[in-house]
Amino acid sequence: MQAVSGSRSARLWLMGLFALVMVGCASVESPELRRLPERVELNGVPFFRGNANQGAPQTLAGMLGEQKVRITPGLLVKPLGLPGAEDSLQGNIEQLAAGYGLMVYPLDKSLSALLTQVAAGYPVMLRFSDGTVWSEPRYAMLVGYNRAKGTVLLRSGMERRRLMDFSKFESAWKDAGGWAVLILSPTQLPASVDKGRWLKVANDLSRAGQEQAGATAIKTLQSQK
Repeated sequence: MQAVSGSRSARLWLMGLFALVMVGCASVESPELRRLPERVELNGVPFFRGNANQGAPQTLAGMLGEQKVRITPGLLVKPLGLPGAEDSLQGNIEQLAAGYGLMVYPLDKSLSALLTQVAAGYPVMLRFSDGTVWSEPRYAMLVGYNRAKGTVLLRSGMERRRLMDFSKFESAWKDAGGWAVLILSPTQLPASVDKGRWLKVANDLSRAGQEQAGATAIKTLQSQK
């Protein structure tokens, strides 16, 4: 009887420990994350496989394709200055997207800021250190997440559905500088838009020769209720 009682006590102790661990994990989740839907996946976002050039042409082609721009990664290599302009890719990506009359809207350096946009239906373009044989940062699209499992879903390299833990992803993303942007039509607004940031992007777009697109972006913001 004592052996049975001891075994039962051990099981109860383990169950209690498991419950405490689960509560502890749940408490780590920020209030901003708890307000989001539990699971989102943007299945329709275009995907182009490839590891060349840090994955930048492939990722940008997917983001442009989401905006109905008919493009392939091969057509973006030379405009991005590749090969040879790897150190300038971030700026070249932004300039090239602006050349299509699109808004390149930077996001705050927090996981909740990124997932908020995904929950609103917008893929996020970002740069991260993926911890593989590739020494330089890689470009990818964030297209989903699962709060219950604590994972994000990326379009990255050869993988259409690459899963990463929240903590590993956030660390890899911030290790590469924490750069993340939306590429939107001037008629779209990000979730919880920062008005000053949006106006700056619109003005930059106008100065880059896209006056009509910049004016449309300003009107879109002004029409927000």
